[in-house]
Amino acid sequence: MYNLFEQKNAAEILNRIEKLQPTTHAQWGKMNVAQMMAHCAVTLDTPFGADRKQHLLGKIFGKMAKKDNLSEKPFRKNSPTDGSFIVKDPRDFAKEKIRLVNNVKHFADAGPQGITCKKHPFFGDFTTDNWSFLMHKHLDHHLKQFGV
Repeated sequence: MYNLFEQKNAAEILNRIEKLQPTTHAQWGKMNVAQMMAHCAVTLDTPFGADRKQHLLGKIFGKMAKKDNLSEKPFRKNSPTDGSFIVKDPRDFAKEKIRLVNNVKHFADAGPQGITCKKHPFFGDFTTDNWSFLMHKHLDHHLKQFGV
């Protein structure tokens, strides 16, 4: 089961991140490897911020989508993303890799007691277990996108 609070799972994710190179190409999607790492790093910041207001679409479809996204079923390729998490501008590979590694370590080390955000901007009410599961699943999805 996906759980980024477990140190062995965090170590496995970090090992996969270390395999990324500036020349690593996506198997699907529009982001390059540096943009993907920036995208993943910013999503890892979300559980440590203030609760965000749930989007209107989330209020309508959030419960249904939450159940699907918190299942063992992998994310679909090219799934829609909240606009605030989309990275289109050029990014420095080395800086983004360091930032992502630091954010993964921070998440794992902070543990459930470190989570301050109890609402997801799309899915609504979120537990610490939900955050841990979704963050691991999200990272796994994007690392697979880049073949690691």
